[in-house]
Amino acid sequence: MQRRDFLKISPVLAGQAFPASAAPVAEALLIGGPVFLKSDDPAELAREHRRLGYSAAYCPPVRIHEKERLRAIEAAYAKERVVIAEVGAWKNLLDIDPAKRKENFDYVVERMAIADEIGARCCVDIAGSYSEKSWYGPHPKNLSKEGFDATVENCRRILDQVKPKRSFFTVEVMGWIHPDSPDSYLRLIKAVDRKGFAVHLDVCNAINSPSKFYNSGALIDEWFRKLGPHIRSCHAKDLEWIVELNLHFLEVIPGRGQVDYHSYLRGLRSLQTPAPLMLEHLKTADEYREGFVYIKKIAGELNYPLA
Repeated sequence: MQRRDFLKISPVLAGQAFPASAAPVAEALLIGGPVFLKSDDPAELAREHRRLGYSAAYCPPVRIHEKERLRAIEAAYAKERVVIAEVGAWKNLLDIDPAKRKENFDYVVERMAIADEIGARCCVDIAGSYSEKSWYGPHPKNLSKEGFDATVENCRRILDQVKPKRSFFTVEVMGWIHPDSPDSYLRLIKAVDRKGFAVHLDVCNAINSPSKFYNSGALIDEWFRKLGPHIRSCHAKDLEWIVELNLHFLEVIPGRGQVDYHSYLRGLRSLQTPAPLMLEHLKTADEYREGFVYIKKIAGELNYPLA
């Protein structure tokens, strides 16, 4: 299938930058999101993505032992030219309860195996949190050396156990968890030191200050300049500043906030291996449609085709 080849991750040196101009320009943008069709049929789901104008998708529900369904999903989406962008893991790999932590780890290993079996661009989780209140919540230890070292070890163990050949394991950037910046992600890539480790970029998660909010274009440019060759999938949403006596950013539909989508699409367009841009965290089909139409409009202003 077009664009199914994956680049091997190149060695990373601390502080190394990757100029976008050094890479060939991607042919077309891959945009996707959830669908609201009530069906378990991979063929019907793949066709629904194309009907909505999507060229990328989240992996539909499947377990690693369901070999026939795995093959059916891969074949159906390939037939419709829809890239499976990511297999979500979304478990706390730093849970303070040892039994729960092991259960979560085993689940993420299975999700990584599914991503490789199905040929998804990546499996994605967050590094996790030491919080007792929220699996992704803030905690003083999250950005500590202990948290960083534990994340390195978790990523290595997942990759060494699965040994992926087609997909990559990624941890999504977060504002209060490793990695929280482009340089933090570079450090993590170097420390993990595995070819199967790559980058999942959520620009909104990386915006955690007024300067980043008002200069999101420069922030986005930095992410793609430093980490472009490693980016395998991205999330699409927007941020609005809710005026209070302290900082409060609210996720909103793309186009209703301040995120610089011209810079975002320019960064995606610069990649040698196209990375899907996946709409998420919206509530209704109409909201997803609004977000997709906005992104399509920006792509049109930039004269970028959609796949």
